[in-house]
This record gives sequence, structure tokens and C-alpha cells, in this order.
Amino acid sequence: MEVIKTNIEGVVIIEPRVFADSRGYFFESYSQREFNAKVREIEFIQDNESRSTYGVLRGLHFQKGEHAQSKLVRVVRGRVLDVAVDIRKGSPTFGRHVAVELTEDNHRQFFIPRGFAHGFSVLSDVAVFQYKCDNFYCPESEGAIAWNDPALAIDWRIPADKAVLSAKDANHPLLQDSPYLFDYHVDLYQR
Repeated sequence: MEVIKTNIEGVVIIEPRVFADSRGYFFESYSQREFNAKVREIEFIQDNESRSTYGVLRGLHFQKGEHAQSKLVRVVRGRVLDVAVDIRKGSPTFGRHVAVELTEDNHRQFFIPRGFAHGFSVLSDVAVFQYKCDNFYCPESEGAIAWNDPALAIDWRIPADKAVLSAKDANHPLLQDSPYLFDYHVDLYQR
């Protein structure tokens, strides 16, 4: 696998080595040994999958405190724009984001470390999205910021009036008003 650095330290794009021929293709979608050697030591403990239609926008979500999560995400059908936002107060990249297109054809994966809010918009008719988490989901520890916060200036690549949101996702606070953010100077991987 090739690891592509982004403009925010720790947030990386992963491109697998794909072997294609007349029968189709094969690639190793995850190797803990290789991931730990090339990205960071992580033990993923939960896999999730969602199916969404065009215009669905999920985010920007995170898990607070001891339930903070890293995510390794990918698309197995369709096309999404995936976004990670640095919400670590004191970080030199606080409030900045990385956006990457993930498709069933490019096979890219996106690693979002703890301390980031995460979301995606569906650019195809249907998308099936899979992700690994290094901490179990805890409903009491849900956190989120507004997907359309003007200070973040995220181009979701869908018209705002076509965005399909859950009731919760339509009502999250702006980053500047968030009651919970991470501290850049605290190691979120220390237990």
C-alpha cells in the first residue's frame, strides 16, 4: 500500500496495490502489520457500513473523551467526498480540513485520527461506505459540529439545497460554539 500524506499531520490517504486482469481485480484492503508500520499502531475493533443515496450528507461527527475514535474509511460502491476537520484546540491546523474523493474504482482509503470531526457527502446515485474504528461507539459520547459552518468553508460538491440530512445533523453547533473540542497537547492515544 502507498501512504499519501495530506496537509494535516496524521491524516493520510491510502492507495492499495490493485492486481487486475480479465477476470477482475484483487487487492489487500487491510493488513494490520502494514498499517501499523506505515501509518500508526492501531487496533481496530469495530467495523461499520452504511448505504446512502445521492445528496446524503453525514457529519461532522466525533466521539468525545475516552471514547474518541480513529477511523479508516472506504467506499465499496459509488462515490463520496470524505472530510476530516481538525478540532484540536491549540493545533497549528485547528479548523482546517482535508477532503478526498473515495470511489469504488480508486479503492482509496482515508485515515482520520482521534481529535478530528468526520463526515461525507454522497456524489453518486448510491454509495456503500465502510469504516473501521479503534474504539467502540458510545451514544453518550457523541459530538458534532455543523456541516455548513462558514468558517470551515467545506465544498461538499453537492448543492446545499440538495443535501439530505438527519434531524440531528441539521442542528449541530458551529465550531466556535462547540461545547466540546479536543486539546492538541493531550495524547488521545494514551490510556
